[in-house]
Amino acid sequence: MFDMRPVGYVIGLLSAVLGLMMLLPMGLDLYMGNGQWPVFLESSVITILTGGLLALACANGTGEGLTIRQTFLLTTLVWTVLPLFASLPFVFGATEARFVDAYFESMSGLTTTGSTVFTGLDTLPRGILLWRGILQWLGGIGIIVVAMVFLPELKVGGMQIFRSEAFETMGKILPRATQIAAQISVIYIGITLACMITYLFLGMQGFDAVVHALTTVSTGGFSNYDSSFSKFSGPSEYAASIFMILAALPFVRYVQLINGSAVPLWRDSQVRVFLAIIGLLVLVTTLVLTSIFPHHWEKAMREALFNITSIMSGTGYSSVDYMQWGGFLVVMFFFIGLIGGCAGSTACSVKIFRYELLFASIRSQIQKIHSPSGIFTPRYDGRPVGQDVLSSVMSFFVFFVVSLGGLSVLLTFTGLDFTTSVSGAATAIANIGPGLGDTIGPAGNFSTLNDTAKWLLTAGMLVGRLEVLSVYALFTVTFWRG
Repeated sequence: MFDMRPVGYVIGLLSAVLGLMMLLPMGLDLYMGNGQWPVFLESSVITILTGGLLALACANGTGEGLTIRQTFLLTTLVWTVLPLFASLPFVFGATEARFVDAYFESMSGLTTTGSTVFTGLDTLPRGILLWRGILQWLGGIGIIVVAMVFLPELKVGGMQIFRSEAFETMGKILPRATQIAAQISVIYIGITLACMITYLFLGMQGFDAVVHALTTVSTGGFSNYDSSFSKFSGPSEYAASIFMILAALPFVRYVQLINGSAVPLWRDSQVRVFLAIIGLLVLVTTLVLTSIFPHHWEKAMREALFNITSIMSGTGYSSVDYMQWGGFLVVMFFFIGLIGGCAGSTACSVKIFRYELLFASIRSQIQKIHSPSGIFTPRYDGRPVGQDVLSSVMSFFVFFVVSLGGLSVLLTFTGLDFTTSVSGAATAIANIGPGLGDTIGPAGNFSTLNDTAKWLLTAGMLVGRLEVLSVYALFTVTFWRG
């Protein structure tokens, strides 16, 4: 019989922690004399009590760690249940959001997607704005732990290639995950503080620096302003680009770095490819902007660097309306959002290593066609890649494309136009943030979409953030019979 107690125990603990985090925006609103502080107190009490009672009820079933089936279920339920509690301040608070909007916003926050249904951000209480930033920051560190501990164990989407990198768990996931999370947390907090101090030094107000540091390092993209990051054009764009890049690199390399070994970071092929792609795209975009528009080369390069890094890392900030940059760059922006950052980072989308494995497999097949009697083994970062990894990666690509196409079709059935449907599906599945077009593009948001479209996009965020396959596995008969 399937034992739900270990799953319930972890979800209960995480819910209680989420409830405790609600005390931070409550304290801010109370300090500022804002009448919204009882909203966070009420939401915190509900969340802590519910989570605590669930953890107590399931505490007697945690002795043996988690099985693979329990881990599959846990990874999905965490990102399904926590947004439910996280949405309470949006429902009870100044936004007075309907449940569909509140759940969409909290799911977008915890999955670090960055799509928003709220307008008038400039005038919202600071507690609500801080809560949005906290959600993304928590989601960022959460997905790092999932990507480094749980997904390699589940052999999802080729992530098992990083099993040795992510500290072998040997099936006892929870105890080892705690140790890994502690190391990652120190690095994550350090980068966040460095980002905040940099923003302060460059002239941001204290509150803006805090919230934007939280949403930059998590590659989330929630801003305090409807105009996103355009309010801070200038040196802050360079700083944000640097920290978005740092957040999109594998955090396991930072662990090795602070332990005295810098070589793995520079030798990691996905790091080199990621940086090379950004450099090439920035160069192309800068040349196009300076040739079409009366841009000074520095402004063109700055806007190109910031917006390309934001979209490719899945952060979703925008400093300009790049829909006005012409058809070539708009199409390019759509596709670079499907690239993503490195495995084991806060970045989202397909990830660099999967493209490397895909091209390695294609190259091996071409060599076999040319020399049928030869033996050619795909290699990644100098190491031979097993067939199980390649099969997992190919399955991921198939399900990713099918999910993208299926969600696009479903969105068109809700009455959305082609551009909004396709880019909306892409931004949800790849957890990017803004889409394309006048409605959900960088100059708009998702508030005007119908409820059905919002629920579909919410599901897309969940599926994309958890690497597609780990969610779909729950809907197979084999999973529940195993």
